[in-house]
Amino acid sequence: MIKKEFPELGEFYYEETLKNGLLIRVIPKPEFSRSYAFMAVDFGSIDTNFIWNGRDYQVPAGVAHYLEHKMFDMPDGNAMDAFARYGGSNNAFTNYTMTAYYVECTEHFEENLRILLKMVTTPYFTDESVEKERGIIAQEIRMYEDSADSAVFENLFSSLYRTHPARVPIAGTVESISHITAETLQDVYSAFYRPGNMMLTVMGNVDPAVVIREAACNTPDAGAWTPPVRNYGTAESLTDLVPRVEAAMEVSMPTFVLGFKYQPAKRGPETMRQEILGDLAAEMLVGESSALYQQLYEQNQIDSDFSAGFERMKGLGILEAVGDSEDPEAVAEAIFREAERIGREGLDEQQFLRLKKSAVGRRTRDIDSFESTCYRICAAYFDGVEYLEYPSVYQALRVEDAEEFLRQAVRREHASMSVIRPKNP
Repeated sequence: MIKKEFPELGEFYYEETLKNGLLIRVIPKPEFSRSYAFMAVDFGSIDTNFIWNGRDYQVPAGVAHYLEHKMFDMPDGNAMDAFARYGGSNNAFTNYTMTAYYVECTEHFEENLRILLKMVTTPYFTDESVEKERGIIAQEIRMYEDSADSAVFENLFSSLYRTHPARVPIAGTVESISHITAETLQDVYSAFYRPGNMMLTVMGNVDPAVVIREAACNTPDAGAWTPPVRNYGTAESLTDLVPRVEAAMEVSMPTFVLGFKYQPAKRGPETMRQEILGDLAAEMLVGESSALYQQLYEQNQIDSDFSAGFERMKGLGILEAVGDSEDPEAVAEAIFREAERIGREGLDEQQFLRLKKSAVGRRTRDIDSFESTCYRICAAYFDGVEYLEYPSVYQALRVEDAEEFLRQAVRREHASMSVIRPKNP
């Protein structure tokens, strides 16, 4: 077990990699009464096309989310019942790039951790239980299909990318999940749910030695395993897109996302730099502290829920501006014009420095959010980055970097607008 310190933050963690390949990081917080364990798998909804052990797999969309549901089934019962016996508050989620399982408790931490570890490393799929879950997931998919907030982003992804698997919703479609079987789940479990493709992060009033001991005793030997080779489709031109997509749903006001296709950084330190720089650039362009935001807000063209940021995943990068507006086209045109002005005149350096300082402060205050910090540490690790080194990334960024990012990103030929309008009465 090694101790890694981050003097700029006054933080540290203990780290151990087990013989089976499982990476463990523990951040003791003895001043808190609660403990939190987060088990992440480097496997998300976009991992539907891969080669493993010499075989080419193309699995149905939604399989990662389906598998997340079924991992709670154990040979001796449902894991949720076991957590409840020890006062553990547990849940799980699947996003585009990760599946994660977690539990929080104020007592019986060792018992709850043991259940979590056994649950994630014990595949138990029967034809009957997989079929029973299909209706539950189909109902969940239909609920998302009725959500304008989900649809506006899903439509944007499918208009910006022609082949990337993020075109398909995380949970898949009712049609795609109809092809998922117990064998499908076992295939993807065997390929991705290996200790060397997982990470356990724990925060709270815990003893690192106990965490490592429990993980060593309650996770399997890895055996021989070669990581799958993932395929997210051929590289796409930044101009190969559909510039506009519209739909009508039960909304009171049009909701929209203006997205700019951007070349994503590959795995390694550049991923964190690009995400941080993209968020700062978006904020300078049209974030809450920008002059354009204030102008649009005062003109009642946007409301206080309007936001801008940068999203990156394997093979995908998008600068986004999202909100509600009676006139999304006018907001988009204002953003184009502001980007053109910045291209000519540049950004305010003092404002950029204030924004950097504020962003670092928010992240640092957020460290005591166990949920956020454990997620960010795991997501960064899967991207080949040390998350807690973010202060040095911010420190190295200059206003010229943000100006160049906006020049490259905010171009009309890279843009697509997704709009959800109210249905006609």
